[in-house]
Amino acid sequence: MSTISIIGTGNMARTIGARAVAGGNTVEVMGRDHTKAADLAKVLGSGATTGEWGTAPAGDIVIVALLYDGVVPVVAQYGDALAGKVIIDISNPFNSTFDGLAHREETSIAQEVAKAAPASASVVKAFNTIFRHVLEQGRPDVFIAGDDARAKARVEAFVESLGLRPLDVGGLRMAHWLEGAGVVTVGLANHGVGNLDFALSITELPV
Repeated sequence: MSTISIIGTGNMARTIGARAVAGGNTVEVMGRDHTKAADLAKVLGSGATTGEWGTAPAGDIVIVALLYDGVVPVVAQYGDALAGKVIIDISNPFNSTFDGLAHREETSIAQEVAKAAPASASVVKAFNTIFRHVLEQGRPDVFIAGDDARAKARVEAFVESLGLRPLDVGGLRMAHWLEGAGVVTVGLANHGVGNLDFALSITELPV
């Protein structure tokens, strides 16, 4: 099992934290509002703890569960406290109409995180194509992207501990296309599917 620190106290932090605890992982919650972080840790139970904002996370894997525009600044603020950590970015940088990405270049929040993080940290994109309640109630596939094979292996093991299937899409530059897939899920929710009760998945033909 893994030792996880979650930066953030919102819905995705709560959902991933709950699945992490249920999967036997050790969980630490870190939030700007220490009271909210402590409340979430209490709700998660099973020995979940609260860390001080801005200090070195206890977890080997650090999940940044923040809105996209706060992710890179917070990683920069933590700085060397993230040295040697595996950082998971779960954000979706949607534009104001939710039909495109907020950044116009072929980059991603995860790639920008890699620029801001210590050189010894490894960044992996994951969980961004899954609506929160589907992650909470279902068994969706989790697409991941990253450049460090060992870091991805650790994230895959963590995802498997949640009872979910990790699927590697390639290097960190593929995070841009995972963010695009996040846009596709919103388009499907608004049009082809017509609701939020689904997730993108892979169907393999029998050999």
